[in-house]
Amino acid sequence: MAHIECEVCIIGAGSAGLSVAAGLSQLGLGTVLIEHREMGGECLNTGCVPSKALLAAGNAAHHDGAAEFPGLSKAAAAGVDFAAVKSGLAEVIAAIAPKDSVQRFEGLGVRVLKNRATFIDRRTVRAGDDTVRAGRFVIATGSDAAVPAVPGLSAERVLTNETVFALRDKPDHLLILGGGPVGIEMALAHRRLGVAVTVVQKSSILPRDEPELVEILRGVLRREEIDLLEGSDVTSIRHAPDGVIMTIRRAGREELITGSHLLVAAGRAPRVSGLGLDAAGIEHTARGIVVDSRLRTTQRHVFALGDVIDAPRFTHVAAYQAGIVVRNMAFRLPAKVDYGSVPWVTYTDPELAHVGVTEYEARKQFGDEVRIESVSLEENDRAIAERRVDGAIKIVLGRRDRILGVSILAPAAGEMIGLWCLAIKRKLPLRAIAELMLPYPTMSEIGKAAAGQHYRATLFGRTTRRVVRALQLLPRW
Repeated sequence: MAHIECEVCIIGAGSAGLSVAAGLSQLGLGTVLIEHREMGGECLNTGCVPSKALLAAGNAAHHDGAAEFPGLSKAAAAGVDFAAVKSGLAEVIAAIAPKDSVQRFEGLGVRVLKNRATFIDRRTVRAGDDTVRAGRFVIATGSDAAVPAVPGLSAERVLTNETVFALRDKPDHLLILGGGPVGIEMALAHRRLGVAVTVVQKSSILPRDEPELVEILRGVLRREEIDLLEGSDVTSIRHAPDGVIMTIRRAGREELITGSHLLVAAGRAPRVSGLGLDAAGIEHTARGIVVDSRLRTTQRHVFALGDVIDAPRFTHVAAYQAGIVVRNMAFRLPAKVDYGSVPWVTYTDPELAHVGVTEYEARKQFGDEVRIESVSLEENDRAIAERRVDGAIKIVLGRRDRILGVSILAPAAGEMIGLWCLAIKRKLPLRAIAELMLPYPTMSEIGKAAAGQHYRATLFGRTTRRVVRALQLLPRW
């Protein structure tokens, strides 16, 4: 048994914990990092990285032959080697893993303990046979897939993000419980790899996104023959030897849905069990550890960030929160979080990206002051040239044409949304976008087209035309 004294002890080596550890150790603070699972956490091992690799594989299978173009045919998805695709995911993870490895962080001066951490008092944690006493702590233990309490559902017999990427036998028919971003991404990836897919969602799919853009995406998914059972309540689940039988109630009627596998994508639950938070006097709820705007817990020397708190659960948010924690700890600055310009992307094909507030949220806050501008990809030359016109941009404007929110459905919308993140962060008016010079032809021009549309009536209106006519009477120079 060893007793370790340090300045900062970090519990959890996912995106959030690793970002804090890298920052503090390189600033000279003695740092201990404790993790009993895989380094890199969910994002590297069972989340962002393997999911985007699986989507890339599905997109490659789908676009082989590019059937959207006349004279070209598409290769059949039935030829997909599912097990080899899964091996490819492991290769991608292995290629990125060194960035998150024990060796790299020990090279940065971090002491890494591979064990489970539990608070035994407000200043001490136990990790296996070791005890760690620190001046300050950071909790970044992440979250687990939430498995709903449905009669008959056995958590051990369903797939989650922690197990689906290791599945090497191609499912005959994948049932997905949950129509949020994870459920819809996995639906598209598996369908393009030749799997029959049914998505069961209690409300609309992607309920946080703009309904008009979701409707366009819904049409794309249905053309891919993904069965979307929206407005469905799951009343029971029965696990059979050869699959799963789901009973749902939809439009007042009960239906039986059968499949070979069930993937649960019904949200996340903060990972707080076994941390000994009560022993440390750290308040927590079912939604996560309670923190203030500086990410301090009810014990001011203990910070928490990432999926374990009630905040947007994205890797980029965890990295942002890490910067807030580092500024508070290392520089003693009262840095506070601001989630007003948090983007999110559903990596379908086309992608659905959003930042700021939706029209519904804006109208609740500002009422009739809100203005909307929308332009379809059908009006974009690049989209027409590539025959990929399923998509649009929707811009939510407030007083003085301030940009409040933007949603984009387009190929590579996740790459396009960054401009609008900056616009919202800097409280820019739409005129700033209208004055931009963007390369032609690109799909990003759709935003400039929407801005031009907004000002067109004023620019070419009767008053402006009268001014122009009057100016023509002045002497020529």
